[in-house]
Amino acid sequence: MRDEEPDATTREAPRARSGSIGRRWPRTGTEPITARSPLRLRLLLAGAFLPLFTAAAVLFGLWAAESGPGDSPGRGELVVITVICGVLALSAAADLGVVIRRLRREREAGASR
Repeated sequence: MRDEEPDATTREAPRARSGSIGRRWPRTGTEPITARSPLRLRLLLAGAFLPLFTAAAVLFGLWAAESGPGDSPGRGELVVITVICGVLALSAAADLGVVIRRLRREREAGASR
C-alpha cells in the first residue's frame, strides 16, 4: 500500500506559518491560505503606545505620591490609574517583543529560500 498525500485542507502548515505551538484548528477551507497578521501595524502601534503608557504610569505615580489626604482625585484613584497604565505598558512591551520575533523569523525564512 502506498501512502496517499492529504489534500490541501488537511495538510499541516509549515512550521514557519503555523505558530510556536502549531496549528490549533484544522483548516476549514474558507480562510485564505496566505492570510497574514498585520505585523507592521502592530509594530507601529506597540512602538507608539509603549512610551506613552510608560510615561503616563510614571506621571500618575508621581502625582499619587505627592497627593494629600484632601486632594481630588485621591491617592487611591491615582494608584489605580498608575497600575492600569503600567499593565498597558507591559502589554505593549510584550506585543512589541512578539512582533519583532515574528518579523525576524519571517526575514530569516525569506533569506533561506
